[in-house]
Amino acid sequence: MIKRFLVIVAILFTALTSAQENVASPYSYYGLGLTNFKGTVENRSMGGLSIFSDSIHLNLRNPASYGRLRLTTYSLGASHERTNLQSDSAESDAKISSLDYLGIGIPVGNNLGFGLGVVPYTSVGYRILDIQDDVSRRLTGRGGMNKVFLTTGYQINKNFSVGVDAHYNFGNFQNRRIVVREEIQYGTRDIRRSDIQGFNFNFGIDYQAMLSENLRLHVAGTYAPEVNLSSENKRELATVALLSTGEAVVEARNLEVADTDFALPEQYTFGAGIGDPRKWFIGGEYNGIGKSSFLINASTDGAVYKDASQYKIGGYFIPRFNSYTSYFGRSVYRAGFRYEETGLHLNNESIDEFGISFGVGLPVGAQFSNLNLGIEYGQRGTTDSGLIQENYFKVSIGLSLNDKWFERRRFN
Repeated sequence: MIKRFLVIVAILFTALTSAQENVASPYSYYGLGLTNFKGTVENRSMGGLSIFSDSIHLNLRNPASYGRLRLTTYSLGASHERTNLQSDSAESDAKISSLDYLGIGIPVGNNLGFGLGVVPYTSVGYRILDIQDDVSRRLTGRGGMNKVFLTTGYQINKNFSVGVDAHYNFGNFQNRRIVVREEIQYGTRDIRRSDIQGFNFNFGIDYQAMLSENLRLHVAGTYAPEVNLSSENKRELATVALLSTGEAVVEARNLEVADTDFALPEQYTFGAGIGDPRKWFIGGEYNGIGKSSFLINASTDGAVYKDASQYKIGGYFIPRFNSYTSYFGRSVYRAGFRYEETGLHLNNESIDEFGISFGVGLPVGAQFSNLNLGIEYGQRGTTDSGLIQENYFKVSIGLSLNDKWFERRRFN
């Protein structure tokens, strides 16, 4: 039954990722949009921390963790976000619901694991009305980049494991601009679309060792080298009449636009933490992202990309993992904090982001399955230099379901 359920969800998820809008932010206008995948609900609830891995949860950010899996594990997550956008002169609200990831990890033997899944990695979603003197501009955009991944992880010994992800990146970005001038009957509409595709790889290591009877050290890292993705570009210019019911096209023509390549930047992560197995864990992590030619098929409008950095700290606590009388004593309580320099600079201002998160993992079923709930409050951008500050509140829900495959039969 659980396998049929996951097949149905996978089909629906693949269809929906190409249609859903995962973000409502004017900052998604630039480049490939905003990176919305920050790991599973378990990761996000610890500030996006990805260094922790165990034998019953998927870690979609470090492929080395698959070598430690002991049960077949399904992971599915969704979220709902409400955002308040503020400038010096205006304020607006937006809300978005989205499917965030779907993955499965399959252990083969005691030291080898495989995985596959899909995640919406970056998203574009904005609606901007810019009125200056006798000219008004209406900007809208949607789309994003998705990743289908295939993973393998191998546990070399009880302390050390390695792994690699192969990602197929695909998606499209649609940017629409309508310009209307006073005393001119018709407006001009400019639609640009980029369809992207290409492969990249992510390599991971994971080291765990007991420092004492009740204290375990975790050290982990990942590295994804820079690669080029291809972009098939299209552009349409049209003369339109603006009506109360929408736009009426008076005349339209397609322009020839050269296809391009752009660099997906290198990324690397390093982190460490300590904890008492089945009791508590705390750790920190640094993620570096190189600058790249992220600005594709659109005017840069003064945007500059520089190297990006992310700093994360988080952990969890389990009151009594083996309690038979207290359900909430067996639950996992998580918390974390993150700060990100996104690398995007506008009007000489760095667009930074921070978030504080909390979560709980609730046991379900007879195996080690659990329902994970998480909340996050965050802030992106600034009102300085005529920019926009976004304050958002996100609620996430995830399922981590365990099953056992490839059991050896005792009787034939």
